Amino acid sequence: MARPIEIETHHDATPVEVTERAAARIAQLLKTEAEPGQMFRVSVLGGGCSGFQYKFSFDSPRQADDIAIEKNGVTVLVDEVSAGHMGGSVIDFVTELMGASFQVRNPKATSSCGCGTSFAL
Repeated sequence: MARPIEIETHHDATPVEVTERAAARIAQLLKTEAEPGQMFRVSVLGGGCSGFQYKFSFDSPRQADDIAIEKNGVTVLVDEVSAGHMGGSVIDFVTELMGASFQVRNPKATSSCGCGTSFAL
């Protein structure tokens, strides 16, 4: 008798969190820069100085494999593959001496570059 084939998915059961500051900045960007109906998307792409990099963009419609994170009236989309690399992460918006930016605190990252958008697993 044949054994059933197990299909590996990249979805991580640990959710991605969006901070209050990030949600407020996303809401502002959606009002001023996005087209009506668009949502904020965070993706993980190959590349960058550490192997992977985060991409922040506006997108619509929501895809079937998207995980939607709702925070203070905004929706952040993360595709299933990216979520597998980001489980347990916190998406924040920080203002520092060098400027303001979205940052992802990813517990799965083993190293990251100085700019904060590139990481290794």
